[in-house]
Amino acid sequence: MASADSENRSSAYEAIPQAVKIIVAGGFGAGKTTLVGAVSEITPLSTEEVMTEASYGVDDLGGVENKTTTTVALDFGRITINDDIVLYLFGTPGQDRFWFMWDELVEGALGAVVLADTRRLDTCFHAVDFFEQRGVPFVVAVNRFDGSTPYRAEEVREALDLSDTVPVLVADARERESAKEVLVSLVTHVIDGRRPAMSG
Repeated sequence: MASADSENRSSAYEAIPQAVKIIVAGGFGAGKTTLVGAVSEITPLSTEEVMTEASYGVDDLGGVENKTTTTVALDFGRITINDDIVLYLFGTPGQDRFWFMWDELVEGALGAVVLADTRRLDTCFHAVDFFEQRGVPFVVAVNRFDGSTPYRAEEVREALDLSDTVPVLVADARERESAKEVLVSLVTHVIDGRRPAMSG
C-alpha cells in the first residue's frame, strides 16, 4: 500500500513537465560552464570566447586572474534524470555587462542552481537577488576550488542571508556525479515546494 508521502511525491512529479528548463547561474568564474560540461549527456553548446584586452578594467578578475575565456551568451546541455524527467541546462554569462540577458534565459525555467565561489562570495549576490525577486526556486551549490577555504554550508547561508528553505550544498563542478546531485537536489526542492501540505 502506497504511503501518503509517496502519493504526494507522485502527484508532485506529475505536475513537473517531462522537458524541464534549469538555469545555472553565479558570478564570473564560478564554474557554470564546467558544471554544464561535466554533467551534460550531449556535447554541450558553449559560447566561451577568449578574453581580450577590452575586458580588462571592465570585468572583475579578482581571484580568477588566470581565467582566459568567458561565456558571452549562454551554455547549454542536457541530462536525463529518470524516465520521466529530462533537464535542459542553460548557463548564464557571469559578467554584469551581460546581465540584461538573464530575463530572457529564465523565462519558463522550473528552477535554478546558483554556483558560489567562496573566494569571491559577493559575486553570486546578484544571482541570489535575481531569483528571489522573481520567485524562482533555487539551490546554492558551493563549488570546491583548489586552495579555497572550506566554509561550511551554514556559514555560506549566513553570509548570503538565505532563507532556511533554500538548500545549500557543497559540490565539485568538475565531477559528473557531484553536479548531478546538485541538479537532483534542485528538482527535489521544487517538488517539495509543490507537494500538498499534510492535513491533521
